[in-house]
Amino acid sequence: MLEKIPAGVGHALRGVRAGFDKIVSEDAALASVADTIRVDSPAFKDGGSIPARFTADGPGISPPLRISEVPGSALALVLIAEDPDAPSAEPFVHLLSFDLPPQIGELTEGLFRSPKHEGLEEDLGRNSFHKAAYLPPDPPNGHGPHLYAVQVFALDRQLSFEHPPSRKAVVEAMQGHVLAKGLLVGTYERPAA
Repeated sequence: MLEKIPAGVGHALRGVRAGFDKIVSEDAALASVADTIRVDSPAFKDGGSIPARFTADGPGISPPLRISEVPGSALALVLIAEDPDAPSAEPFVHLLSFDLPPQIGELTEGLFRSPKHEGLEEDLGRNSFHKAAYLPPDPPNGHGPHLYAVQVFALDRQLSFEHPPSRKAVVEAMQGHVLAKGLLVGTYERPAA
């Protein structure tokens, strides 16, 4: 969708970014939470480039993830993927999954539903396009590289919502229940046209 934005507009907005300090794991309320969960991917290294197959420039499927070192007392995991470099006031939400089993260990490639792919939609919150699905990275042309923060939170309770929740609703429900957190950061820049 954002690939249709002219590169000139992307260049003009290059300095407009939400900011890494606005992602969920950087929230002041979570500052004292231990950063002990290990999150990695066989598809890209921490700080590395996300392959196009997991973006809007490819099939747009969710990347494989591995989650380890989750506290034994955890009852659920929350997974939030955000783009703090989006030209907006808040980070762009690409994936919001709540109530994952704490012993899940591995999330397979394409596990979550996305615009071009059928997949898991149970226990998904709304992305920034208000859909309960994985929203593949799709930075504006000319805007430069974007960071994608894949955050995992271990909770001492399970979360339940009647309808797919917003980021705000999930974060509010997590307050006071986060045992540990972890972070994996990938990058993506739309290839020059």
